[in-house]
Amino acid sequence: MSEFIRTENISFSYEDAGGGIHPAIKNVSLSIERGSFVAVLGHNGSGKSTLAKLFNMILSPTDGKLYVDGELVSTNEGADDDTIFSVRRKIGMVHQNPDNQIVSSVVEEDVAFGPENLGVEPSEIRRRVDDALATVGMSEYALHSPSRLSGGQKQRVAIAGIIAMRPECIILDEATAMLDPSGRRDVMSTVGKLNREAGITIIHITHDMSEAVLADRVIVLNEGEVFLDGTPQDVFSEVELLRSVRLDVPQTTALLYALKPYGFSLPKGIFDAKSCALHISGELKRLGTAREDTN
Repeated sequence: MSEFIRTENISFSYEDAGGGIHPAIKNVSLSIERGSFVAVLGHNGSGKSTLAKLFNMILSPTDGKLYVDGELVSTNEGADDDTIFSVRRKIGMVHQNPDNQIVSSVVEEDVAFGPENLGVEPSEIRRRVDDALATVGMSEYALHSPSRLSGGQKQRVAIAGIIAMRPECIILDEATAMLDPSGRRDVMSTVGKLNREAGITIIHITHDMSEAVLADRVIVLNEGEVFLDGTPQDVFSEVELLRSVRLDVPQTTALLYALKPYGFSLPKGIFDAKSCALHISGELKRLGTAREDTN
């Protein structure tokens, strides 16, 4: 895969009402590959959402450089409007509360809003709206009012609005945080489909470990810095390190880790209940056999 986003020693600080400076991102250097699925984890205040806003150029870094699709697009001197517009055509963002992103009283009109602002020709907008709604499984709701949809359905409409703009990358900033389990599954299924079938780069900011394990790569932020970076298998094997920065691990990993003092092995990458149960069954047989051999 080729590189799509790169940051070089990027930093961002907030200034409070009293003039105090609070660093949110500190000298972060990252490379995000085109077509990858990256989960970004961290406790509240770790800098996750700030990093997402830097990627999308909602914020400009106070130091460092941001490259998108091979081009330098932002430094501490900011960027011009044309560059910001170009980046936002390539990188769309879905926010935590879909109600803050939905602007129309009819689903299909809301999905059309972005392409209309981009100056897309009407017949092409019609095609994009139909395709986007089909992609997220919301075609039958095209003429519905968003106010009558569930939280998961609203979030899928918000994603459709981004898809209709034909971005190369979608950032989900805590986009499942306000949804029930069914809504979360719907959204993550849609996101996985976009990544696998359309090759869209996904950056998923989340607190949910069951969602993070679906990614190709997990980046953990702590106090504005990269704390861990690797595959879900490697990152979630660092149970004590994650707990030291107030993060949990997937439930299956936590269970197997708790059994480790009793002689159970802790393999990497067991994230679903069935695989966990099979592993525990195998370990019970192994430990039972070992006990018999010593008697």
